[in-house]
Amino acid sequence: MSVIYMLISISIVVAVFFLYAFIKAVRSGQYDDDYTPSVRMLFDDELVKETNENQINITEEKQL
Repeated sequence: MSVIYMLISISIVVAVFFLYAFIKAVRSGQYDDDYTPSVRMLFDDELVKETNENQINITEEKQL
């Protein structure tokens, strides 16, 4: 029976440690914006193409 008490106390200590680590990560901003960087990577090529097309249009207008 004493082994069960020891295992419960150790598991509570480990759970408190993980809770502390989670709270510290949240407060440091670890989970602030996890969606935008992954989406930005997918649309980088489209942004470059749009800026190139805009630059071409601007230079064509200047030539007129």
